[in-house]
Amino acid sequence: MIRLIRWVAGFAAAVALGAEGEPRLDTPEDRTAFVRWFTFLAEVQYFQPPEDLPPEVSDCAGLIRFAYREALRRHDGAWAAELRLPLVPPIPPVNKYRYPLWPLGANLFRVAPGCYAQFADARTLRRYNTHFISRRIEDARPGDLLFFEQSGQKLPFHAMIYLGRSQVEPGPGQWVVYHTGPSGRDRGEIRRSSVAELVAHPLPQWRPLAGNVNFGGVYRWNLLREGN
Repeated sequence: MIRLIRWVAGFAAAVALGAEGEPRLDTPEDRTAFVRWFTFLAEVQYFQPPEDLPPEVSDCAGLIRFAYREALRRHDGAWAAELRLPLVPPIPPVNKYRYPLWPLGANLFRVAPGCYAQFADARTLRRYNTHFISRRIEDARPGDLLFFEQSGQKLPFHAMIYLGRSQVEPGPGQWVVYHTGPSGRDRGEIRRSSVAELVAHPLPQWRPLAGNVNFGGVYRWNLLREGN
């Protein structure tokens, strides 16, 4: 009986995974729901008082991990109260997964071939959890990640979340949100920038342009891959 239970559990997990052994969202509805929750939860942290931020949101990867995980949870009143959310939009849930009911348990992020964990830094998110789309910011979709590599820094890998239009302050602009990460005694902060501002950043190494060697490009979550 125990062997049968283990076989059923393993079979269920395998069915829930994509061709490369990764969790996938199969339907357009689930993919859209995930993207909307992911971008909303990342953006709304920008408007939170620092004391209300989750402790893990201390760098760019922490913000991304938080929004990814919480996008897959059940979004009820108790959940919203725990996160101290100022508002909860009427976004449909992701139906296929309801974290922590996940094929790989509590482990959301691939950290090596066949190995998953709850923690992943920006470099690992890029290498194992997303796939390259383009070096053109114009090709980004909401929920995509923009990666940068600044050699010489203590933490050279950095990521921003492409929001598209804001879900908190509706308007025509396209936005990104990111955490600056700590620097010395400065704990860093969450910033929200329009794409137009970012393209004209006073420091050229932070501009998401194809000619910028520090810009790694636009990446999309493997969870959102379509087809096999």
